[in-house]
Amino acid sequence: MADLKEKNSISGTALTACDASLIARDIRLRSARMIYRAKSSHIGSAFSMADLLAVLYTKTLRIDPNRPDWPERDRFVLSKGHACAPLYAVLAMRGFFPEDWLDDFYQDGARLAGHATHVGVPGVEVSTGSLGHGLPIACGMALVGKRDGCEYRVFTLLSDGECDEGSVWEAALFAPHHGLDNLIVIIDYNKIQSLGTVKEVLDLEPLAAKWRAFGWEVREIDGHNVREIDEVLTELPIQIGKPTCIISHTTKGKGVSFMEDKLLWHYRSPDRDEMVRALAELEGEQ
Repeated sequence: MADLKEKNSISGTALTACDASLIARDIRLRSARMIYRAKSSHIGSAFSMADLLAVLYTKTLRIDPNRPDWPERDRFVLSKGHACAPLYAVLAMRGFFPEDWLDDFYQDGARLAGHATHVGVPGVEVSTGSLGHGLPIACGMALVGKRDGCEYRVFTLLSDGECDEGSVWEAALFAPHHGLDNLIVIIDYNKIQSLGTVKEVLDLEPLAAKWRAFGWEVREIDGHNVREIDEVLTELPIQIGKPTCIISHTTKGKGVSFMEDKLLWHYRSPDRDEMVRALAELEGEQ
């Protein structure tokens, strides 16, 4: 298995000095290895969000790996908890827990479960994976912060297929009503959900217009352009008194040519040959 060993390692202390696109590549590399070892799923969903996590965890979030429970920290809720591998990867890279925890991801008795878990895992705010719950939880966190006069912000990353859930839209009504401008929703709009394209299963368009109609300030971005991601996240809050929705246009399986924009890689785990090919492509990125 020598050809599958990790070649790149970034320490938590040096992470913020690195270019975000290289961080995203390394998030994908770690996620691929985790999913391959576990023979688990959601590699396409993991790859589509890697650039977003790279910017959030290197430039945006006010967090301290040495004080994961710091009261004034920004909160991040991964609502699409099935795609937790890249979240675990970036938390390890930032130094919230040892990188060797990634080695037994999704194994029997492991610390890192196959859906995001906060139990015993520093840096994970809440256990998620039942779709449609992340935004309601984030709304509650943001409301508490507002009422307590805290300066922390609450970010939540949703999948596009998750926006089929009624609880998402109930929460979308709630947040503007309470003026939660400390709340930021990011939608990983890769346009493929579990059993087909979003357009085929339940078309979300006009997605931006829907969120605006519910009272949100909305921006649409290229979710793989780290400069564009950084620019919109540095504008927050975009409008005082209103929550922000960032619709991030992404590609399922981004970074590996034979996985990109393919429904197959929502549930399928790569075999050895596919893993070798995937690592070769990812390690060749500049």
